[in-house]
Amino acid sequence: MSIAVIKYNAGNIHSVVHGLRRIGVEPIVTDDFRVLRAADKVIFPGVGEASSTMAYLRAHQLDQLIRSLTQPVLGICIGLQLMCRHSEEGDVDCLGIFDADVKRFVSERIQDKVPHMGWNTLQQTQTDLLKDMEAAYVYYVHSYYASLSSQTIAVTDYLNPFSAALHRDNFYATQFHPEKSGMAGAQVLKNFLLL
Repeated sequence: MSIAVIKYNAGNIHSVVHGLRRIGVEPIVTDDFRVLRAADKVIFPGVGEASSTMAYLRAHQLDQLIRSLTQPVLGICIGLQLMCRHSEEGDVDCLGIFDADVKRFVSERIQDKVPHMGWNTLQQTQTDLLKDMEAAYVYYVHSYYASLSSQTIAVTDYLNPFSAALHRDNFYATQFHPEKSGMAGAQVLKNFLLL
């Protein structure tokens, strides 16, 4: 099975590579369209800023490529956010794969910290990606979140409920970082490989 990780101007890609290696998978990190289209599974991870990242994707036509993929695709963190309709971060239109908007957390009390960083639980888990993940603790680091929608397949509550994971057709995404979420995160990656 070939697993491709999309190479673009984002951080954290190497953490995903190491997370996959820990479960016995050697991925290909590439921006080659032919390799990405031919892969059995594609992962779209990253840490970064939405508007500059979307500008990079558009300049390199990766936005069109990602939308056209037909195999299972997993977005992680900013990968999830960029697969949504619009982001408040830089007021940018995104890929529009998921029918959700990305908003900034608003802290109304001094003890409510932004970014949301650390461990939190998954609730209302659905689909095989999150099989046996109800109440599992996963790791987050983000200041923006995807609103709840009909495509939400898991919820986490921090300041307000948000989409911890989304699914539409062959596209899946997690706001949390499976590669940094211990055994629960490793199980999510294994589940993705079985889709």
